[in-house]
This record gives sequence, C-alpha cells and structure tokens, in this order.
Amino acid sequence: MQKKNSNTSARSRVLVLVDESNVGSSVRTVGRGLDWIKLRDFLAGPNTGRELIEMVVYAGLPPAMPIWQEERDKKNKFMQWLRSNGFMVVTKDGSPAEEGRYKANVDVMMAIDALELSVEMQPDVVILVTGDTDFAYLAIKLRRRGIRVEVASVSQNLGNILRSAANEVIDLAQLFRTFEMIQEPAPARAMPPRQNLQQGRPQPQRPPNQQQPQQQRRPRRAFPQRQSVTDR
Repeated sequence: MQKKNSNTSARSRVLVLVDESNVGSSVRTVGRGLDWIKLRDFLAGPNTGRELIEMVVYAGLPPAMPIWQEERDKKNKFMQWLRSNGFMVVTKDGSPAEEGRYKANVDVMMAIDALELSVEMQPDVVILVTGDTDFAYLAIKLRRRGIRVEVASVSQNLGNILRSAANEVIDLAQLFRTFEMIQEPAPARAMPPRQNLQQGRPQPQRPPNQQQPQQQRRPRRAFPQRQSVTDR
C-alpha cells in the first residue's frame, strides 16, 4: 500500500456529486433558498478535515424553445454563477412535458460520471447529494471499488434502499434551517371592478333594448354604494 504524505494523512479526498433538482426541491419544501457555498463548506470545507477534489452539479435546463427562453436564460445565468464560484457544472437540455412543464433527467449522466471520475480522480469518499433511490446501485458499485459512499439528504425523507446502500447518511435538515427564508411575493390587492367608461365619465348600464331618454330627467337621490353588484 502506498504511503500517504504525512501532511495529508488525516485528510480524505472527497468528490461531491449533486442532483440539483432533487436537493433544490428538498430545501424548497421547508421554505428556504439553497445556499450553495454553505452546502459545500458543510460537506467538505476546511473545517471538515477533508480535501475537496471537485463538487459537480448536475442540472436540467428548460427546452431550447421560444416559450421557455426566458426561464432558460435565467437558469443559464445561475449555472454561470456556480461555475464562477468554483463548482463544476454539467447540464442537460430538457424536453417539453405535460401541463406546461419540462423534464430533464440527469441521473444517467451523474451515474456514468461517478464511475469514471472515481477512476480518474481516485477519491477516498464520494458524497451523493440526492434522495433519489435510483442511485442506490451506484452507491454499491462505488463501494465495491473500495470507495466510501455517503448520501447527503434530508434523513426523514430518505428511502431505506438508498440509506442501506451507503456507508453513511448525512442529514441536511439542520443545515437547511440555517438558510434564508424564501421571500414570497405579496399577493396583488384586489381592485373593485371598473365601470364602463365613455369620455371619462361612468355610464349607467341599461337593460337590453332600453332606449336612452330624449329629455333630461331630474337627478335621482343618491343611495349608498353596495359592496357587490349583479347584472339585472
């Protein structure tokens, strides 16, 4: 067995692979926004005694179609922010789905990369940031290669299949509670229905076929305005 350098003997080399859609959904369920820098430091930061090789984020993009362009541009801008902050990003173009949604499954890409990178980078530990049970077999395959596998997710939502496939489960629930709350937009104030305006003045509605009087009538006595009005 090759002797490790004495300066790094206590520092495990860690490769972190993130299912962006899965972890993003988990943190939103508790009303928080995902703090990527905190997540990275929590898993393999300087205070963990570990050496981070790479943190790879796998994300699906909205379809390259005009109807999705605004959302796609926004997602690409976020991906660029991740890259500029030291994350490795792998994306996949989505395809339209039902009810105005899109699907972009990155599971296969993430699984293939995990096997290839484990050979190329030779990590001591691979952390899978996901709660998707589809990665259970991947965890077993990595362990067969002598790599320690840890799954980072909200423990209470994690299925037994993935839990039992990993060496350890890192519960992210407590970390999520330190993230900032999502600021929900204030609901729009309901405005009273507008009257039909003609030349800047309100015109009373008349029943069908009712003709406008030719002579000017005496003004009627004003009554208090009612809260709701139905057509007569």
